Amino acid sequence: MPFLSPFNHQSLSAAALGAASESDLIPCADVLAHEPLTNDPDEEDALPSTDTESLICKTYVVTEQLAGQRIDKVAAEVFADYSREQIKHWLESGELSVNGCVQKPKYRLKVADTLQLHAKRVSQQPDVAENIALDIVYEDDAVLVVNKPVGLVVHPGAGNWQGTLVNALLYHYPNSRLLPRAGLVHRIDKDTSGLMVVAKDSQSQLHLINQLKNKSVYRLYQALVIGRAYDLARHTTIDAPIARHATQRTKMAVVQGGKSAVTHLIQVNAITEYFSLVKVRLETGRTHQIRVHLSHLGFPLVGDTVYGSARKNATLIHQLPPAQSEAFKNFPRQALHAYELGFVHPKTGLPVQVTAALPEDMTQLLATLQA
Repeated sequence: MPFLSPFNHQSLSAAALGAASESDLIPCADVLAHEPLTNDPDEEDALPSTDTESLICKTYVVTEQLAGQRIDKVAAEVFADYSREQIKHWLESGELSVNGCVQKPKYRLKVADTLQLHAKRVSQQPDVAENIALDIVYEDDAVLVVNKPVGLVVHPGAGNWQGTLVNALLYHYPNSRLLPRAGLVHRIDKDTSGLMVVAKDSQSQLHLINQLKNKSVYRLYQALVIGRAYDLARHTTIDAPIARHATQRTKMAVVQGGKSAVTHLIQVNAITEYFSLVKVRLETGRTHQIRVHLSHLGFPLVGDTVYGSARKNATLIHQLPPAQSEAFKNFPRQALHAYELGFVHPKTGLPVQVTAALPEDMTQLLATLQA
C-alpha cells in the first residue's frame, strides 16, 4: 500500500511575468545580452552571437506609477529581457545610469527620471556543437523538454568540456548559441536521469527562470531509497537548510544557517522490507538536495557513493538473497529519476505537464529486488 501526502501544483500566468509595455521603451538597438543562470554555482560562459561587440541602447522615463521605487526593481521590470544579475552588473559598471549619473541599486526614482542603458556585449569563447542524440519528449516554438540519460553532463566544465547536453543542443538547435547556456533553465546531476526544460528564445528563458524563482515550475522525482516505507512516511516534508560541507568541499550537507531547502515526500511505496520507492517534489532546488535530505534522515539513495553509508550497505549485502545482493551492490549510480515536470508555457500562459518513465536500469533493479 502506498503512503500518500497532499500536493498541489502551483501555477502562474504568463501575464504576471511578462515585460513592461514596449511603448515605455525607446530602443536605439535591441540586442540580447548573455547573462548567467544565477542559481548555478558551476556556470561556464555562454555562447556569443556572431557579432564580436554589440550595443544595447535603451531609455526609459519614469512614470508616476513607478516613482519612489528602487532603481534595481524598476530596471528589472522595464528592461525585462535581461536578468536581475545583469541589471545589477550594469548598475555597478555605470552602463545603466539615471539622468546620466551612476546610482546605487537602492536609489529611489523620481517622476521623469531617465534610465539610460548603454552596454556592450563582448564575444566569449564558444562551446562546440556535437552530434549527440537527444530524447525530446515535448517541443514547440518556444521550449523543448529533454529526457536526459544517465551519464550525460548538463553543461561544459572542468573535465567535461565536450560531450554535454549543451554541446548537443548547439548541434540540433544552432540558434541556441545566442542564448546563455544554450537555453538551459535548470540542471540535474550527471548520474541522475530525467526531464529538463530548455528555452528556445531569451524571453522564454527568462520567463522560465522567473517561474523557478516563484515556484510555479514543479519537478517530481522517483528515488529508490534504503529504508522501510512506514519510517519514510513519517517525513512528508523535509525542511532543512543546505550548504557546502565544512570539510569535504565537494559535498553538500544540512547546515544551520545554510540556504533554505524544502523537499516533499508525496508518495512512498514499499518495495521490500529494506527498500522503498519514493516520489519526491522539490520546492527549492539546492545542489544534491534530494540526496542530502534523505541521507540526513538516514535514508540514503541506492547507489549513492557520495551520501550513502558504506556500513549500512555492507550490512544489507549480507542480509539480502544472492541475486538481490549482487544487483544492489553493483548498481552504478544514485537511483534517482526526474519523472514529471510542469510549468506555465511562456508564450500561451497555459500549463504544460510532461512525464518520463523510469529508465531501464532502475526498472531492472526494481524487478530484481522484488523477485
